[in-house]
Amino acid sequence: MQVGDTLTWSRTFTEEEIRLFARLSGDEGVHHLVPDEQGRLMAHGLLTATLPTKIGGDLNFIAREITFQFLRPVFAGDTVECVVTLVELVPGDQLTRMNSTWVCRNQHGKEVMTGKASGVIRVQE
Repeated sequence: MQVGDTLTWSRTFTEEEIRLFARLSGDEGVHHLVPDEQGRLMAHGLLTATLPTKIGGDLNFIAREITFQFLRPVFAGDTVECVVTLVELVPGDQLTRMNSTWVCRNQHGKEVMTGKASGVIRVQE
């Protein structure tokens, strides 16, 4: 890994996933359970936030601080792509400190979420 590297992941959210997340999280706001006037079910912000955290998991990243900016709603059927950029890597004896930023865009190219994270990756021996 090097500063400037990017990692990408995308997924399409389903109504079933949104309803399951509502049950698991306890966030059963009406906007997550009842379709809007256009027949769309809104995904939870923290469900959308699983995109950059999935990439972090692939790196065995242990977050210490995460900031999310939710810019637009995501609905069932939307495909969202997340691009994480590594902005700082500081190697140590047992841990590598890492800072990253990300942007998530829907299938129309509109930004739906941005953010940043700082944390560590354990050095594997």
